[in-house]
Amino acid sequence: MASHPSEHEPNRADLHKDPSRVSGMFDQVAPAYDRTNTVLSMGNDRFWRAATTRAVAPRPGQRILDLAAGTGASSVALARSGATVVAADFSPGMIAEGRRRHSSIRNLSFVQADATDLPFDDAEFDTVTMSFGLRNVNEPKKALAELLRVTRPGGRLVVCEFSHPPSRAFHGLYRFYNDRVLPIVAKAMSSNAEAYDYLNESIRDWPDQRTLSTWIREQGWTDVAHRDLSMGIVALHRATRPVDRG
Repeated sequence: MASHPSEHEPNRADLHKDPSRVSGMFDQVAPAYDRTNTVLSMGNDRFWRAATTRAVAPRPGQRILDLAAGTGASSVALARSGATVVAADFSPGMIAEGRRRHSSIRNLSFVQADATDLPFDDAEFDTVTMSFGLRNVNEPKKALAELLRVTRPGGRLVVCEFSHPPSRAFHGLYRFYNDRVLPIVAKAMSSNAEAYDYLNESIRDWPDQRTLSTWIREQGWTDVAHRDLSMGIVALHRATRPVDRG
């Protein structure tokens, strides 16, 4: 049985991605999470969020699920369109921080949810999106299948996730930054620097763009496509739930 750290002991997940440890880790970094991400990504997180919002193309009247929403930074951008947005996350600490920050936004609600067993009805959402969360799920293919289930026929999936730069030279530079620079910055910025050691490991272990596209297609999504952001540090994946033909 996995041991569980106390409230004040730094919680570090590993590549087994035990759900309770992953959740506890994000609980501990929630208050400074967005600020730390902006520093570690050198501001690119805002560009990635904007690109994801454009891909989702939210409109008034739509119902959108933002899974692994964290404190809701991505959800707020979607809600500004007038769409009804559900920000869901496995970490109660992240959800609490999101509610504290964004409770005044009427068309935005926060729900604690397990990506592999979503508490939503079939075909409930027009669009589902997930940014930088899929690789933290211990059964990512099951999460993709759940996202398909809760999306209406003809609805869309947008996944923004870390990936592998195709340029060998740039990939080497990127790995140097993640392995040598990121831990130093994370130690200075975060109360739980070990959490960012795990995040670095999870990025290194995660499959490339083509493999993730294959996983998405295998779960029943169609029109699967992706484009690289920031020279392939991140990939933006898009797909559609096929229309049932009965």
